[in-house]
Amino acid sequence: MGHFDKEKSAQSEMSALFTPLKIGNLNLSHRIVLAPLTRMRASPAPDERVPNVELASEYYSQRATKGGLLIAEATSISQQALGYPRTPGIWTDKQTAAWKEIVRPVKQKGAFFFLQLWHVGRVSHSSYQPDGQAPVAPSAVAIPDELTPLADGSRVPFEVPRALRAEEIPAIVEDYRKAAKNAFLAGFDGVEVHAANGYLIDQFLHDGSNKRTDNYGGSIENRSRFLFEVLEGVQAAWAEAVGPSSPLARNVGIRLGPFGTFNNMSDSNETELFRYVFTKLNATSKPAYIHIIEPRVTGTTTNDETADADVLKSLGKLFSGPIISAGGYHPETAHSTVQRSTQSDPPQEVAVAFGRTFIANPDFPLRVLLKAPLNPYNRATFYSGEAVGYTDQPFLTEDVVKSHTEALQLQFQDNQEAQRHLQSYSQLLKL
Repeated sequence: MGHFDKEKSAQSEMSALFTPLKIGNLNLSHRIVLAPLTRMRASPAPDERVPNVELASEYYSQRATKGGLLIAEATSISQQALGYPRTPGIWTDKQTAAWKEIVRPVKQKGAFFFLQLWHVGRVSHSSYQPDGQAPVAPSAVAIPDELTPLADGSRVPFEVPRALRAEEIPAIVEDYRKAAKNAFLAGFDGVEVHAANGYLIDQFLHDGSNKRTDNYGGSIENRSRFLFEVLEGVQAAWAEAVGPSSPLARNVGIRLGPFGTFNNMSDSNETELFRYVFTKLNATSKPAYIHIIEPRVTGTTTNDETADADVLKSLGKLFSGPIISAGGYHPETAHSTVQRSTQSDPPQEVAVAFGRTFIANPDFPLRVLLKAPLNPYNRATFYSGEAVGYTDQPFLTEDVVKSHTEALQLQFQDNQEAQRHLQSYSQLLKL
């Protein structure tokens, strides 16, 4: 087959993103996932941090599709876990009740909703902490040469954190467990443990930030201990909350960022560290999925949009369950990643998480299906502006939906299966 024939054949096929995938007990209708995105719209007081029900319920329900998966923004498990202005929590009854109101309209649209559980560790400031105490971390190692945002909008150097005592660690694990139970009470379908981006669990993993000499430091096994205590604690708490025999009992995922440098992460042997973590996750903990952040993205900055999915290829094969891959994807690169993974030997089940493009395009899955133009995102409104840049992003008009649907039907005129697929998903994704 010549190049032109291959191109024509590819154009007459549906994107691999529009194929079903099972995660935990959930049957996803497509593989476009809303990534967990910090948006800073919760109440400002550090001891409060209640999500904004009116805004957040609209924001998430706008992006909900039948059988689609949304992962809510990183949500703190305690006041000690805070590190940014106006990020939400899940440690109080008031927060849990607010999340319940946010979850309801998402579930009414037939979408699945996970909550990401978060402790920032040293990526914090004493002004956020209970009684103005120092932030905690595995070791008293500050993030050098960087500034952290305060509630008043100013930025100051990171403080030296206080090293956690070994006897304090079980209480943090218990905070994760309680947060998981609260997430169930709020109606979420599952939870995701945030172990990436240089936050507390990641700080324990990496020897650049973990200088401990006890059972939580030194060897890769010891530095990974906190991760597995948290994950297995959350898995047990979630199963207790939903009932051990419930189909929902397995719905706990984990997010990892191998080779990422965000928040000054470094390790003397990153490859062996994450080979160990992935292998043990596959052998023992068996989360519902692993959510990986490709290192071509650092925080909200894309380093190289054309870079291949290196982590997925190098480490993903060590885990037999589903993987959600995130990091600078476009619809075309996401399609090729899913297609290549499902055709690999052995096949690998992959979904792709989108962030910035999903912020700007509440109907993003429909736009991908119809190959419709995308709204540009505006960084200036990512973390401020209340409704501006949050719930006011434009949807496709009916005329645009109609014209793009007709164009695709013409493109698929020789492929009846693709035509049926298009019709089915067009109905499914209409918001």
